[in-house]
Amino acid sequence: MENFFGTNGLFNTTLTAVNDVLWTYLLIGALIACGLWFTVRTGFVQFRMFAEMVRLLKEEGAQIGLSTKRHISPFKAFCISLASRVGTGNLAGVATAIAVGGPGAVFWMWVIALIGAATAFVESTLAQLFKQRSTDSFIGGPAYYIRKGLKSRWMAGTIAVLMTLSFGMANNSVQANTICGAINDICGVQPMIMGIVLAVMTLFVAFGGVQRVAHVSSVIVPLMAVGYLILAIVVIAMNWRLVPDVLTLIVENAFGVNQAIGGTVGAAIMNGVKRGLFSNEAGEGSAPNAAATATTSHPVKQGLIQSLGVFTDTLVVCSCTAFIILLSGLYDTPELNGINLTQAALRQEVGSIGPMFVSIAIFLFAFSSMVGNYYYGEANVRYLTQSKAVMTTYRILSGGVFVIFGAAVTLEVVWNVIDLFMALLTACNLAAICVLGKYVFRLVDDYRSQRRSGIRSPEYHRSTIPELHDVTECWPD
Repeated sequence: MENFFGTNGLFNTTLTAVNDVLWTYLLIGALIACGLWFTVRTGFVQFRMFAEMVRLLKEEGAQIGLSTKRHISPFKAFCISLASRVGTGNLAGVATAIAVGGPGAVFWMWVIALIGAATAFVESTLAQLFKQRSTDSFIGGPAYYIRKGLKSRWMAGTIAVLMTLSFGMANNSVQANTICGAINDICGVQPMIMGIVLAVMTLFVAFGGVQRVAHVSSVIVPLMAVGYLILAIVVIAMNWRLVPDVLTLIVENAFGVNQAIGGTVGAAIMNGVKRGLFSNEAGEGSAPNAAATATTSHPVKQGLIQSLGVFTDTLVVCSCTAFIILLSGLYDTPELNGINLTQAALRQEVGSIGPMFVSIAIFLFAFSSMVGNYYYGEANVRYLTQSKAVMTTYRILSGGVFVIFGAAVTLEVVWNVIDLFMALLTACNLAAICVLGKYVFRLVDDYRSQRRSGIRSPEYHRSTIPELHDVTECWPD
């Protein structure tokens, strides 16, 4: 098994080669091009409407003509998506990007977040526009807006399968692998034992449906994000004189002549974009599954809130990890990678309490991601079939089997698996939202027009886009 699934095994070597081709020649250029296009066509929405994003988090989420009982508030939908975003990518993923691509990878993570926030806005607004009613909330996402907007059942089915495999299964293996590695390093608990414990916890939440997922996420996400931010601020304050040097190091390694000659600029860009996308998920099509659950009066509102999630994830939480690692000076230590690098950096900065704090943080970060990932898979399984037997099987695979699988295999294998699914999923989703983006541009104009006329809470009616009247049945006439 080691010869096949090990770090240098045939399975892992093949995946590495395929991922390099996909990311080098397809995804990086497509993500940047789409992000720039959406930024310009929405009138730089992620910058000009930032204050509106924050204001909307406090809305109750009433939707005209509909009962709010059992519906998900905009804040809870934000927490579901942030639960998936804020996970191992923020601690282990950032460390891996720096270890492989150098400090310059941090700069490209920032770039992909700034322009990717517009992409996140577009895909989440589409999810709201084309959502439909489910048993205990609204439901939607790429599969739904592709089927209704593009009238393509085969493409919708393909992306639903990819979403289920990527988030419901492969992504949960990554989260489990990181948790088990961190706990084993500090407490000596065997990965398989920890994997079984995680599986039981995840299955408990999974069988509670979206309402339990939303409740757990709304409790864990604010707690973990604030705690980690405070720790990062303490570390930065202790080393405030070195902050200008760290910023210089990041920029020089992103564009430096020496790095270009050595070929490491390409590595910085690739790893920065890959790990940035894994963390903030902008353009990947995952967050729209959470965005669609929200009860709101205009699709643009949830688009703005999900755009804020990209900023929160990458510009705040990922940057915290990057500064902790770079301030420690351990980023170029060959034997350190992933979560072990983050733990070693904190051990140097704050002593023995550092790795323990990371272990607690990674447990909360990764477990919340597993909960969010599970729901993304569930939403797409529901699109594919209404069979209760299939749903039960999915819950066992997502919350049990693939969690334990992640605990058993190596770090390199699980990252390569998720990179492949992430590439395929993102390519499919970007193609769809580029075609459907024209509807978002009209929605943005409608929202801004209502706000300029003095309406504090704009409302959307199906008559606004008449040609979509029959496929936007959740919105009132």
